[in-house]
Amino acid sequence: MAIDLKHLSPKELEALIANASAHMHEARTAHVRAVKDKIEALLRQSGLSLDDIYPSRGKKTAKGKTGSVAPKYRDPSDPSVTWTGRGRQPLWFVKALKRRGVTEQHLLIDSSAKPSAAPAKRAKAAKKAPKKAVKRAVRKTVKKA
Repeated sequence: MAIDLKHLSPKELEALIANASAHMHEARTAHVRAVKDKIEALLRQSGLSLDDIYPSRGKKTAKGKTGSVAPKYRDPSDPSVTWTGRGRQPLWFVKALKRRGVTEQHLLIDSSAKPSAAPAKRAKAAKKAPKKAVKRAVRKTVKKA
C-alpha cells in the first residue's frame, strides 16, 4: 500500500492524516482493551485482585493539615506578632535583619540570653585578615615597581 504523497493535494493529505489518526486511535483502544483482559484473566487465575497487588492505588489518602507549628521568631517592636520560620519571611523580619547588629538569633522567641555579635564579627575579621595581608603585599609590590 504505497501512496505517492508528492502528487496529493493539501485537502487529500489532510483527509489521509485524519483517516490515519482515527485508525491509530482505534488500534490503541483495542490494544489497551486486550492488555486489560489479559491482566484480569491473570488475576482471576491466581485468585488475586488489583487491590492485593497495588493496595494504595486509586484510594484517597487522608490529606490535611499536619498540625500547627509553634512560632519561632517574635517581632521586637510588637511582641504579639510572631513567625514560625516557615514560608515567606514577613516584612517585620526582613526589616529587623536589615538593622545593624540584628541577626536571626536576636529574634528567636526562646532565646532569653541573646548571643553577642562579637564572636561572629571576630570570625569574619579572622577570614578577612589573610586576604587583607595579601592585598597589602600586592599593593606594596605594585608601588615599588
